[in-house]
Amino acid sequence: MTDFAEASLTAKYPSPARRRTPPRGISTEFALIGRSLRHAIRDVESMLMAVALPVLLMLMFTFVFGGAIDPSGDYVNYIVPGIILTCAGFGAASTSLSVANDMTSGFIDRLRTMPVRSSGVITGHVVASVVKNLFATGIVFSVAVSIGFRPSADVAEWVAVIALITLYIFTITYLFAGIGLAAKSAESANGYGFVLLFLPYVSSAFVPVETMPGWLTWFADNQPITPIIDALRSLLVGTNMGDSALLSVIWCVAILAISIVWTAQLFTIRAGRR
Repeated sequence: MTDFAEASLTAKYPSPARRRTPPRGISTEFALIGRSLRHAIRDVESMLMAVALPVLLMLMFTFVFGGAIDPSGDYVNYIVPGIILTCAGFGAASTSLSVANDMTSGFIDRLRTMPVRSSGVITGHVVASVVKNLFATGIVFSVAVSIGFRPSADVAEWVAVIALITLYIFTITYLFAGIGLAAKSAESANGYGFVLLFLPYVSSAFVPVETMPGWLTWFADNQPITPIIDALRSLLVGTNMGDSALLSVIWCVAILAISIVWTAQLFTIRAGRR
């Protein structure tokens, strides 16, 4: 066989040694995080909804219901922690839609033909959502300050506030990513996730839990949102902390661990191991 013929066959049928191998390290994850961030920046409507809905809720509760609930005018300091978690929920909910769209649009199938880890898609969506939600949370904080919110936190407490909010956003975003994988379509993912958005309303976010009926008080006291809100409220405005901080971390870590395992199993089933 001539050298020319051998070169032609090699070019047409590359040997296994010359095939591209999956990239090392986390370069795949960085690329997919960048993709998700670009999608988030372009999805202006989703960002506006993630900010506008919590802000409208805060304005409504402060100026419409606030005078009846707390005539002293200090109600805005009470509801801001709950509004922050509500903002995080609205922002994280879009993750389930994005994941469901990727699973049904053929994007994962295209990744199978490339030397990349397709599981990095979930990492990309989660990290991009956390960044987007932290940005939205900052805007909600700014609006709260403009309408009278006056936190008394020192530097250490602000660091704890940011850490707890980030942990919560990361946790609920991973949970929504799992919902997006479990759903058969983007529409059903939106419906399943919508249930979680009601949890802040059955907590200490807007009224003290002791004002609720007995059976509802038990539920509000023993669901994960209440201790997180109480811990944030204590750090921001100096209310009694109790064991809220410890319970907040325990709830978040437990839900995050379950969500990661659940998401990994669902991804393996639906997309194959990569």
